[in-house]
Amino acid sequence: MLNLQLKESLENFLKDHGKVFILGIGNDMRGDDAVGPILANRLFSEFQTQTDVVVVNGGSVPENYTGTIRRENPSHIIFLDAVEMRKETGHVKLVKKEEISNYSISTHAMPISFLIKYLESAVDSKIILIGIQPKNMEVGQDISKKVEKSIEEVFNGLKILLKS
Repeated sequence: MLNLQLKESLENFLKDHGKVFILGIGNDMRGDDAVGPILANRLFSEFQTQTDVVVVNGGSVPENYTGTIRRENPSHIIFLDAVEMRKETGHVKLVKKEEISNYSISTHAMPISFLIKYLESAVDSKIILIGIQPKNMEVGQDISKKVEKSIEEVFNGLKILLKS
């Protein structure tokens, strides 16, 4: 389970939520960069019948889903991605939208900070990033064990907080 401080921060972020849009970001062929797609796929299976949670695997082109986000018009947006934080492998952090540009995020072309600026002008949503510290993002590598454990913790935490 997520540590208490992280759980409380996520609960606070999700307080009084309407529709929640979850976007997994990353390249599933680059080791720990697969964090976002793996979580998105698992969460999609968990929430596919729940109308107040929309989950999309954005892969390495999350900007392709701005139209979907606009149409869904969520109250809350959660990005899931590998984030270089210079912390121990598997460290999980809730990164506020104002702090996102301070971190090296995944391997996609468009910085998430640009995507957020666009979304802020298009939808009235609270936005946060759940980042997991990667160990290895080389092509052809497997997910590291500590990152696998963190994926499980984030999955279980979101499942508990968002199940209606």
